[in-house]
Amino acid sequence: QVRLVESGGGLVQPGASLRLSCTASGNTLRQIGMRWYRQVPGKEREWVASIDNTGRRKDYVDSVKGRFTISRDNTQSTLYLQMNDLKPEDTATYFCNVLFPGSRLASWGQGTQVTVSS
Repeated sequence: QVRLVESGGGLVQPGASLRLSCTASGNTLRQIGMRWYRQVPGKEREWVASIDNTGRRKDYVDSVKGRFTISRDNTQSTLYLQMNDLKPEDTATYFCNVLFPGSRLASWGQGTQVTVSS
């Protein structure tokens, strides 16, 4: 069983920055990577960024490339998402998850709300 706790969201103005954090606890030994997703009410959850378990390979959805940076601290089992130059369209609830072999994900946490508005 894996428990995921996201934090760091908030209400910011366009152009501002936020840093999201995610702590994964429990049975994460076989994980092969971690991901950030986001979801807007009434829409499907959208993949945002991925990082492998070495921290060397990172991938992003096109809409956040150059603005968001995913990173991880394996000693703390913590995942981060540095979000710069935030735009109103980034408004969503952000979730992290752990990727296991076979493309299996853990159960979802509560997420953290990011609202970008002037």
